[in-house]
Amino acid sequence: MSRLNVRLLQKSQRSDGDRCNPDFYSATRRNVAVIGAIGRSRQFSTNNPQRINELSSAYNPHELEKAHFNADYFPPKSALCRQPFSLILPPPNITGTLHLGHALTVSIQDALVKWHKMQGREVMWVPGLDHAGIATQVVVEKKLWKERGLTRHQLGRERFEEEIWKWKQEKSTTIIEQLRRINVDLSWDREAFTMDAKRSKAVTEAFIRLFEQGLIYRADHLVNWSCTLQSAVSDIEVDRVRVEAATDFRVPGYEKPVKFGVLTKFAYKLSESLEEIVVATTRPETILGDVAVAVNPQDSRYAHFVGKRLQHPFRPDLIPVIADNMVDPLFGTGAVKITPAHDPDDFLTGKRHNLRFLAVIDEQGQLTDSCGAFQGLRRFDAREVIIGALMEKGLYKGSQEHSMAVPICSRSKDVIEFLIKPQWFLDCSQMSQKALANVGDGTLQIEPENFEKTWSQWLENIRDWCISRQLWWGHRIPAYSCSVNGNNHVWVAAQDADAAKEKAARLLNCRPADVESKQDEDVLDTWFSSALQPFAVFGWPEQTADLDKYYPLSLMETGHDILFFWVARMVMLGTHLTGQLPFKKVLLHGVICDAHGRKMSKSLGNVIAPEEVIDGVTLEQLGLILEQNYRTGILSEAELKKASDGQKRMFPNGIPQCGADALRFTLLSHNVKSHVINFDVSECHTNKLFGNKIWQATKFTLLWTGKVSAAQGGFAHWGPSVELAPMDRWILSKLTQMLQAIEGAMEAHEFHGATAALKQFLYYEFCDVYLRSCCRPMGTVQENSSH
Repeated sequence: MSRLNVRLLQKSQRSDGDRCNPDFYSATRRNVAVIGAIGRSRQFSTNNPQRINELSSAYNPHELEKAHFNADYFPPKSALCRQPFSLILPPPNITGTLHLGHALTVSIQDALVKWHKMQGREVMWVPGLDHAGIATQVVVEKKLWKERGLTRHQLGRERFEEEIWKWKQEKSTTIIEQLRRINVDLSWDREAFTMDAKRSKAVTEAFIRLFEQGLIYRADHLVNWSCTLQSAVSDIEVDRVRVEAATDFRVPGYEKPVKFGVLTKFAYKLSESLEEIVVATTRPETILGDVAVAVNPQDSRYAHFVGKRLQHPFRPDLIPVIADNMVDPLFGTGAVKITPAHDPDDFLTGKRHNLRFLAVIDEQGQLTDSCGAFQGLRRFDAREVIIGALMEKGLYKGSQEHSMAVPICSRSKDVIEFLIKPQWFLDCSQMSQKALANVGDGTLQIEPENFEKTWSQWLENIRDWCISRQLWWGHRIPAYSCSVNGNNHVWVAAQDADAAKEKAARLLNCRPADVESKQDEDVLDTWFSSALQPFAVFGWPEQTADLDKYYPLSLMETGHDILFFWVARMVMLGTHLTGQLPFKKVLLHGVICDAHGRKMSKSLGNVIAPEEVIDGVTLEQLGLILEQNYRTGILSEAELKKASDGQKRMFPNGIPQCGADALRFTLLSHNVKSHVINFDVSECHTNKLFGNKIWQATKFTLLWTGKVSAAQGGFAHWGPSVELAPMDRWILSKLTQMLQAIEGAMEAHEFHGATAALKQFLYYEFCDVYLRSCCRPMGTVQENSSH
């Protein structure tokens, strides 16, 4: 043993109170690495040659990972280190199975977990699953229609929910098995589902508290409506797709594509003269809901029109010309139609000017009975009919291509319709200001720092959060409409109907028995329950020992694409409901793309499941998976062909078996903080070969150390006075450099630096240089050699 290792061993004998010191563990790990190698060389000495033969001729990841599945090589020393390391796995949706994005998340978190365990810390890493309200309902509806030709309405709410619970059971089993195959150190006994009994209790309690504090309220408001989902969706579930010219979009339910990026011009005639105002719109179908025309008060072209009235082309109504600073004189003709019931900007204008709110499109995307002869037309079919009617009246003034943002539902790919609906909202104004201040003063750190700007952009412009969804799957909103004989209506939030009647009776000054109550039919937005995960998994609202011990979390690690969806909402609700930030550091990783930089999509055929890399899969098997997705309605026939063609181009020979270690090593070999991370299967296979290199080096090392041990009577007589050969000292110095590099990389969350240091040492310095220097014929081992 070298003098260096003797000093390290002495250093490792400090008092227990010092064992949480990073310097102590840094030294101890170096010591363990060297002394552990010597200890194994004793175990595999030539005195016990059969142990050497237990190593197979080549690295077999499947057999190795199976033998060491869930092995805990670093048992916690909770008595030695008071502060545990706690984090939660972002709960995968039960909509399907895990993909490489999930594998990246668990690889990053597992590396951190093992690193902290090596430091002697107790670790709590909570796995979970998310019920994913909209997404799960959509996929099960598609499955029902494809397999049985039934809609959820034909099935009924109770039986439909039973079908989703069956789906949940099947998918959760698959997802947990996938996580286990990746071979990670999750705290499996802590698994939490966002709709299990404990989490449901937390969701109900959170809603009640926020409602009674006046932060949750019910109001008629303009919402993003998906006609396909038959539900409202939040702002951040709407993708605003920019088009610069006339562009065709495929809209669910329409056989022909619908054209967007066209500005239609038409005239409004003054009621008292032959004058007219020409307006421009990208949505002719909403003309039927126009209640005013607005111009900029500084626009001299229209100053004499303000206050006058115009004849609506399809209604007997006269509508006013109003002046409002929101009008851009350079847009279109400088005069804009105002449709408060179907446009966010017009909604605000209508409030300012006390205008009528006339709904002309319903929840199914059809024109309402307010539309006269146009009633019942689908909204985009009505577009062409209305333009034709304008032509007949001589009011059509032409059209031109125009840039615009088309609002697309990220869930259903439907074009969003803006409708006024009674919804539940959460006032986020004060909570968002606190979240902004937390990042501003450094109390909450976001890594990489460039996402602090994104954080500010979202929270500075936040609107009240629409938390209700018109779905059947999810947490039923614990709000009850209460009245006495149909009068004196009030809303209360309560655990159940009996509790609601008790609360309503106090408000209505009557007996609970006299109160009639009905629970709201809607469910809560999935992100509401997900936002409670950091403390709900530890038993909140009860003040449990787990909550006291593991909350706040040590770290929140997740993808940057859900910084606002999830992270900001966890911060807002966690701080408000518990009085503490749910975590003080956020680590964000990039989005996994394929080797060509394309986002992974089922329709492109480039989605890769972790087990397909771990076990390998043939091209034929990949095709069968696509066929299954087609049969269950996940893919259309056109998407199936496109995906199949993509697979043949990308994986002509299938995907070779690489193993879980190679998969995780490959994912962490990239800079995970990059915005996009390109994954190449061939790189993963190369890293499997690196595993085989280590395997063969191990066999070689054990064979030689065994021979040296036999020649020198074993290692037991070695002591501090042993002098190492120059190459021994060189490789120990390189080992120290590697450990220092890994330590720094892990602390900075630069995992690619740690993998690079491992590969540099093991592949090039240890195998290519050090072991080659040891290659003497076995019969010529010198007595004083330390090799």
